[in-house]
Amino acid sequence: MSHTPVQTGRIIAVICFTMAFMITVIGSVVARDTIATQEVPIDVEVLASGLDHPWGIEPLPDGAMLVTERSGALRLVRDGEVSPPISGVPEVAARGQGGLLDIALANDFATSRIIFLSYSARGDNGMGTAIARARLSDDATALTDVQEIFRMNRFTDTRQHFGSRIAVAGDGNLFFTIGDRGQGTRAQDPNDHAGSVLRIAADGSIPADNPFVDGGGAPEIWSTGHRNPQGLDIDPKTGVLYAVEHGARGGDEVNVPEAGRNYGWPVIAYGRHYSGAEIGVGTAADGMEQPIHYWDPSIAPGGMAVYRGAMFPEWDGDLLVAALKFQLLVRLDLDSETGEVLAEERMLKGDYGRIRDVRIAPDGAVLLVTDDDNGAILRVSRTPATD
Repeated sequence: MSHTPVQTGRIIAVICFTMAFMITVIGSVVARDTIATQEVPIDVEVLASGLDHPWGIEPLPDGAMLVTERSGALRLVRDGEVSPPISGVPEVAARGQGGLLDIALANDFATSRIIFLSYSARGDNGMGTAIARARLSDDATALTDVQEIFRMNRFTDTRQHFGSRIAVAGDGNLFFTIGDRGQGTRAQDPNDHAGSVLRIAADGSIPADNPFVDGGGAPEIWSTGHRNPQGLDIDPKTGVLYAVEHGARGGDEVNVPEAGRNYGWPVIAYGRHYSGAEIGVGTAADGMEQPIHYWDPSIAPGGMAVYRGAMFPEWDGDLLVAALKFQLLVRLDLDSETGEVLAEERMLKGDYGRIRDVRIAPDGAVLLVTDDDNGAILRVSRTPATD
């Protein structure tokens, strides 16, 4: 059947309009998904993509974000635009699980522009976790006054379990984590930085009230017996420090690290070795602390944040935990009086990929990064109410 030129033009116009409409609809679905949760419907939108295995994210006071890529780049993300690499980042050893890892802001960042970075560095006998302090230039294109303020005391050629999450306390001191570096017994040596939560001042000096400052262990160590803690946060309301760490085959844990305490790895654990063999002496032993929550099977936890924000009052005081294995975000409902975990909710399961970090934005939205070759930044917000 033939058509006149006018009919042909109309058909082409209809096809073009239909295709444009479909692209618009598809694009809107990709950009913003509405998802039901136990407490409230949420919107998830992709703020940026094309990142190389992003590991840590930090929102800035002006609405932009800093994000680390494990391969070694630090980038600024503003209005969906990803900057070229910021210059001045310390040299990192990007091998295995190592590379440029976490980022945190000094409490006075708005005036000082000071940031902290954790990363795997090269040294005698291999690699190890280090912490650097630097100033972000006013135009956010460069780091200046870069200084390494901490380097772990025993480097090895293993390429896993660097830990590396940072939490800045209200007094300006830094808590940060180092994994057991794949050598579990190191976590029971109080003179070895591996397998520990550590605490230093913002200039790298050692706070006078650290538990081993007068002997008995490395003075930077806060707590021992951790396998590979990659989540760490301080509740801004209560000051309680929380850590989440990878178990082996099961046994991921949420702990409340307290000064001088031993959290058991590898003497006690709630999982098994990858071979199936039992770990240590079981799940409890004298002088060793219990987790407030554990997962078996493992969820492979990444970053963690205590939710304190205006957007989701239903989640106030809860723990949000990023998970790699099941590609989800976990919400742990905490009792406000006892700190006991009352319930667990799993959100976004398998929808967006391996979730590596979680942070709370100034407006109360939740920021996530996905650990992938084409990693993304996601924003989780409250779905607007409709009449």
